[in-house]
Amino acid sequence: MEWEKLLCGDRRRPVGKKNNSTDERSEFEKDYHRIIGSASFRRLQDKTQVFPLDKSDFIRTRLTHSLEVSSFSKSMGQSVGNELIKRGRITVEQAQSIADILLCAGLLHDIGNPPFGHFGETVIREWFSEHLDKIMLGDKSARELLSEQQAADLCSFEGNAQSLRVVTRLHRLVDENGMNLTKGLLNTIIKYPVSSVEIDKEAGDIRLKKMGYFEADKDIFNDVVNSTGAGNLRHPLTYLLEAADDVAYSTADLEDGFKKGVLTFTRLSELIEHNPYEEKYKGTFEYTDCEKAVERLDTLYKRAKERNEQDPELYAIQNWVVSLQGYLIRAVVKSFADHYDELMQGTYKTDLFEGTSSHYLVKVLKETAFKHIFQINPIVKLEIAADKILGGLLDQFVEAVVKYDTDVYTTEPQKKLMQLISPNYLRIYEEEASVEGVSEGDKLYLRLLLVTDFVSGMTDHYAQALYQELSGIY
Repeated sequence: MEWEKLLCGDRRRPVGKKNNSTDERSEFEKDYHRIIGSASFRRLQDKTQVFPLDKSDFIRTRLTHSLEVSSFSKSMGQSVGNELIKRGRITVEQAQSIADILLCAGLLHDIGNPPFGHFGETVIREWFSEHLDKIMLGDKSARELLSEQQAADLCSFEGNAQSLRVVTRLHRLVDENGMNLTKGLLNTIIKYPVSSVEIDKEAGDIRLKKMGYFEADKDIFNDVVNSTGAGNLRHPLTYLLEAADDVAYSTADLEDGFKKGVLTFTRLSELIEHNPYEEKYKGTFEYTDCEKAVERLDTLYKRAKERNEQDPELYAIQNWVVSLQGYLIRAVVKSFADHYDELMQGTYKTDLFEGTSSHYLVKVLKETAFKHIFQINPIVKLEIAADKILGGLLDQFVEAVVKYDTDVYTTEPQKKLMQLISPNYLRIYEEEASVEGVSEGDKLYLRLLLVTDFVSGMTDHYAQALYQELSGIY
């Protein structure tokens, strides 16, 4: 792979430069303003990061998380860019493009996530896995009518693939090209450059872990990766984007857990020091980072006491999180530089923490959050409610949409349900379904995507309110 192509500033719909234009922004800087001004991005303010339907103003949402990831991504990009300039691998202009692309990619990385966080993805996947044999059109089930990949798309529903769909199709500014973003940016947000039938979680290659695009968007995917020269390999900047995401949620989730009173200061310190891997790793270089992290937390607490801070524990944790983030960012930048040739050849198979002492620390931070924050009863109860909400919406809208645009009798309530779906989404379906050669199975697939587009685009509170209204709960 070559940077000249990887940093492709072309768009699917070419945009000519106006005569006598005073706009001196680069193409990637223009991307930033398109994203910031979009309703799709603003909706992230009411989508779950950790605590669903939370009313606190200090707990992170998907929007504030995305802003943090954007910031970390750009910092990593700037440091990597400077290192590559020193090595004579890129120009100063290319280094700026790397930072600008990562700034935008951080904003977009979760834009396709459904309501209620990653649990929402699970609900959608499991719903289709359970119902494809039961969804009937005439005397055939959806499982029979859909191709292998179409069925796998629904049963492997993935927010990352939906992100590509949102920015290239669903969020229309002018035409069918969505936000019409640069191809270098689009390729960076494709974390898994494979289809749903190419997923291989046991292969040990991170790019095969999940699907990166829907069959309906295959032409878009091919156009993007052919333009950048990445093909079915991971774009090198995607590794930095993923690492920035890991840094953000492995640290910030612990801070939010403390602020919510879920995790005490003392308990957090104990969990980091005496973690499940202590016996195996104690005394090794991997364990050193955990010991240093606990020492740093203790030092910050003592400093807060000396300064007579009103809340020394909060002071310590907030400053500890900032210092951890800086340390982890530096570890990522070094790892990228160390594995540069593998990344550019497309042979690197793990995340950028692998092989560093920080890999162990990040693993401990993530597992601490998962076991001691994500699994608490209030969150578990809300996830059960989320299953009811999303499952109930899918029950009603899939039943209505299956009959849409067919000769099958549709009830009046089902017709009214179709009126609730965005006219923009319906228009996209009609355009795709009207293409010559599209089979009845293909149309059914596009109608089912119409539902996932609609539901995954909802905010948490809108999904909750709509479900209650349709269920007659007031």
